Amino acid sequence: MKQKEFNIPFSGLKQGKHEFKYNIDATFFDSFEYDEFNNTDIDLKVLLNKTSTMMELELEALGIVNINCDLTSEPFDQKIEANLGLIIKFGETYDDEDDEILILPHGEHQVNIAQYVYEMLVLAVPQKRVHPGIADGTLKSDVLDRLKELEPKETKIENKENDPRWDELKKLLTDK
Repeated sequence: MKQKEFNIPFSGLKQGKHEFKYNIDATFFDSFEYDEFNNTDIDLKVLLNKTSTMMELELEALGIVNINCDLTSEPFDQKIEANLGLIIKFGETYDDEDDEILILPHGEHQVNIAQYVYEMLVLAVPQKRVHPGIADGTLKSDVLDRLKELEPKETKIENKENDPRWDELKKLLTDK
C-alpha cells in the first residue's frame, strides 16, 4: 500500500468533523513513479465528516508544482488548486469503481487516500504547460528565438486583380 501517512484511521474517531493536514513534496509523486513534476510544494487539507452510516471526505489542495514548459522545456512554477469530494460507505467487498463513492468492507478501520490525492493533483495541472514568460515576453531563450524565425510570415493581400476563375464562380451565386 502506497504512502502509509495517507492512511486515515477512522474507527477511533467520534462522529462529526475531523481535519487532517499534509504537505506534499516530490517524494509523494516519486512513490507513484510519476516524473512530470520537477518539484512540488502543495498543502493538502482533508476534512472528514463521520456519521453513523457513512463518511464524507473533502480534499482541498493549494500549492505549486514546478514543471517544464511544453514549448521551451524551461522549468517554471505552476500554481494549482484542486478539490475533491468522496463519500465512503460500507459494504460486503471493497469497491472503488465509482469516482465519487468508495465502498469499504465492514470491519475496515482505516482508509488510504493517496491514490485519490495523486489523481486529483495530476489532473489539476493544465494540459498545455506554457511558461508565463512567453505570454508577457519576459522569457528569453534560444528555443523561442528559433521558433520566431520559423514562424510563417504574414502575407498582405494588396489590391490586386481578382482571379478570373473565382469571378466565374461568383456569377453562379448571383445568377438565378
